[in-house]
Amino acid sequence: MLFARSTAPIVFALGVSGVAHAQGTMDFSAAKTLMQSFQTFAVYAGAVICFGSLIFAGIRLMGGRFQDAIPGLFGALFGAGVLGWGAGWISSLTGQSVNQ
Repeated sequence: MLFARSTAPIVFALGVSGVAHAQGTMDFSAAKTLMQSFQTFAVYAGAVICFGSLIFAGIRLMGGRFQDAIPGLFGALFGAGVLGWGAGWISSLTGQSVNQ
């Protein structure tokens, strides 16, 4: 009885080890699709931020309020950063190319 109790874990481990080698491959196509959606969102969000900030700054500049236009110009720079670096960073996470 003592022999059976001491060898039972070894027999169990050897019996399960064959099942552990029978694992399949993992499909990450859904993760790539999700990251492609994030990349598309970053491109569109950056474009909207950049374009909206340029309109804001342009209206302020045409009104002669140059100091009020400065935040809009920085917003346009931020939008350009989201558009360029954001989409590039997201695509680098999955190894896909940036298609714009």
